[in-house]
Amino acid sequence: MKYAFNTWAYGSFPTWLPSYTLDETIRRLAGIGYDGIEIGCAAPHAWPAYLGPERRRELRRVMAGEGLPAVSLLPAPGGGPGHNPASPLREEREATVAHYGEVVDLAADLGAPLVLYIAGWQVFGTTREEARAHSLDCVTRIARHAAGKGIAIAIEPTAADSNLIDTPHQALELMRDCGEANVRVMFDTYHALYRDDVGADHVRILGKDLVHVHFAGPDRAAPGDGPVDWLGIMQALKDSSYPGHITMEIGFNTRKADPDMMARQSLAYLKGLEARLT
Repeated sequence: MKYAFNTWAYGSFPTWLPSYTLDETIRRLAGIGYDGIEIGCAAPHAWPAYLGPERRRELRRVMAGEGLPAVSLLPAPGGGPGHNPASPLREEREATVAHYGEVVDLAADLGAPLVLYIAGWQVFGTTREEARAHSLDCVTRIARHAAGKGIAIAIEPTAADSNLIDTPHQALELMRDCGEANVRVMFDTYHALYRDDVGADHVRILGKDLVHVHFAGPDRAAPGDGPVDWLGIMQALKDSSYPGHITMEIGFNTRKADPDMMARQSLAYLKGLEARLT
């Protein structure tokens, strides 16, 4: 198994503290023993407009020097101006596509092969069919730009945060309707838990199209806490020959979280489970 850690917990998003530079975060995660890093695209780490060409080259050198490659980039869909690809506002949808284009370009510059796609949320007064059609148009255009950069797009069901793509079946349907070869799917244990779903079944449903996974317990706790069959999910990933990283997306919803501690606990716990897989 390969393990990665998402930078939200180190990067003051959406809470303001704790807050570390991306260089410091890379060094800490490499020292803890992670195989990769998922970079959240918000300040202070990776808002595209804040990273000029030299800074991007510098970050890539730091990651290479620490042996911690960027495995994926995740845009920040909410807050600020909002980036909702399902918005009834054409201007917001266009701004969202442009923002994803910037994130895709940043991923290429940092050597990350994957950008995650949040399909957006249905705004009151808009039908689900209208919202989905807007999101489908946006992801198709984003994927075509990404293909030119050698970047894949992973559609994430986000039941706890949105109301459009909530289930693995809906993510697969959007992927198929998009029809672009570089579009695949992912899942997050936190969102499966929100639906009271069996996490391992998400792995089985998504099958060969599963290219990315987020691990998080209740309230974004580290794996090992709460009513999640972590061993069952790990076994399902092994049985399906899952090729990607298991990425922690934890501890970013409160300044009470100690990201180093959560990173260490997660890695130790999951490696312990890995030793029990058949």
